[in-house]
Amino acid sequence: MDGKIETNNHAHNGLHCRQALQRAKPRQARREVQEVLRKLPLSLQAPIYQVTVRRLASAKRFSLIEDILESQKKYSDMSSEGFAIRLIKLYGESGMFDHARKVFDELPSLRCRRTVKSFNALLNACVDSKKFDDVERVFHEMPSELSVDPDVYSFNIMIRAFCEMGSLDSAVLMLDEMGKKGVEPNLISFNTLLCGLYDSARFDECEKVWILMEKSNVKPDVRSYNAKLRGLVAVGKISEAVELVEELGRSSEIKPDIHSFNALIKGFCKDGNLEEAKRVYDDLLKKDCVPIRSTFEALIPSLCENGDFDLAFKLCKESMSRRCMLDVGVLQGVVDGLFKKSKVEEAEKLVELARANSYSRSSVKMPS
Repeated sequence: MDGKIETNNHAHNGLHCRQALQRAKPRQARREVQEVLRKLPLSLQAPIYQVTVRRLASAKRFSLIEDILESQKKYSDMSSEGFAIRLIKLYGESGMFDHARKVFDELPSLRCRRTVKSFNALLNACVDSKKFDDVERVFHEMPSELSVDPDVYSFNIMIRAFCEMGSLDSAVLMLDEMGKKGVEPNLISFNTLLCGLYDSARFDECEKVWILMEKSNVKPDVRSYNAKLRGLVAVGKISEAVELVEELGRSSEIKPDIHSFNALIKGFCKDGNLEEAKRVYDDLLKKDCVPIRSTFEALIPSLCENGDFDLAFKLCKESMSRRCMLDVGVLQGVVDGLFKKSKVEEAEKLVELARANSYSRSSVKMPS
């Protein structure tokens, strides 16, 4: 019973944080958020900080992010590399690389030794901030300055960076560089490459990666196959994608997950085959697979385009019962469609549900 009360208190504190962020005066909001966060146990502080910073970044309130994160230096042990890594990570996720670099550069004066872990955090912040012009320089110059050797995580960050930049040849060459440095690629290395190559429909090179995985004794997981599924769907090879999911379903080691089914739903919707998309949705439920936001956002717009607003309404209700916060455009599209079909009661019910799930009055509303 006490544990339940404690959990409810933490949930209330999270709500208090969100309410503070909506206040007009940034300094006042910062003080209130800071006070709430300091009352939380350490195990809950990190995720709530992450959510708070993400919300502020989406609202472009960067000065408030700086206020909140910089104030942490008063309450935490800045000689701890772990704490510094957390700050660097949060700044990176906010797109504030210069601030992340500043924290990294301050560490020696705070008697905090910089290791490959904080180097990786800085490198990751560089990628998260989309500072692609700086990524290679940081990767190639800084290790010698710090007397650290890049590890597999360092190389994986660089593979991700090159994939996001569209420099896939450079991403593949990272495997050669890893070999020269005596660093063994892991599953993340290969999966990141597979995602980048399949997204660009470079199927021949993908097959070479699969062969290299086998030679390296790295077993693929469902993410590996999902990358292939997305690639097949993107080029219209939906029948091959279906065969792959069915093959995984017969496997004793790897089973398709929600992302596998999502790929099929998107493929069928793209092809205009709504009946098959609905069949896949029913199938994933039978397999005890839990639909997520992207599942609903793939299927509902196609239902609306085909005039099936009854099922669209049902799925909207289902999504909100699962706390999946759909894009407001998706919900508004269903409301508008229901209204045009003279299903006013259902439209009003959906607007009411949106209000109850924290959508603003201006975002989802009845047509005028």
